[in-house]
Amino acid sequence: MGIFSFFKKREFFSAADKAQIVEAIRVAEKETSGEIRIYVESKNAYVDAIDRAAEIFFKLKMQETDHRNAVLLYIAIDHHELALFADEGIYQKAGAEYWDTAVKNMLAQFTKDNISNGIEQCVKQIGETLKEKFPYIPTEDKNELPDEIVFGK
Repeated sequence: MGIFSFFKKREFFSAADKAQIVEAIRVAEKETSGEIRIYVESKNAYVDAIDRAAEIFFKLKMQETDHRNAVLLYIAIDHHELALFADEGIYQKAGAEYWDTAVKNMLAQFTKDNISNGIEQCVKQIGETLKEKFPYIPTEDKNELPDEIVFGK
């Protein structure tokens, strides 16, 4: 262990888990004009995870998609917090109950210590809803946001 090893960025997922999650995002986005991003950090310095998710959503400029149909999946690993923040286009079409159910489904996986699996399932679920509400249009669609997981501190 080096003297400055405590400055190393912590790895939340294995390389294989990261690849599977990113692939789930790509597969989900192939059939929709919607966009899905994931932001993971160790701790949430805010009172409410949804407030932190909103801040990150706007910091990542996710509100700039053509159809206002981007969704951010926010996770604070050490604080055991998560939130889904959806732009107005998809939030209104899916309804508040949908987002609550998606979070509950993901939490059920997290409590079983299936974090990466829970994320993949949530991405698939969101992808299906985006596909239904904002189907893929070959002449219009483009990947507006990066698919990679964003890691905070």
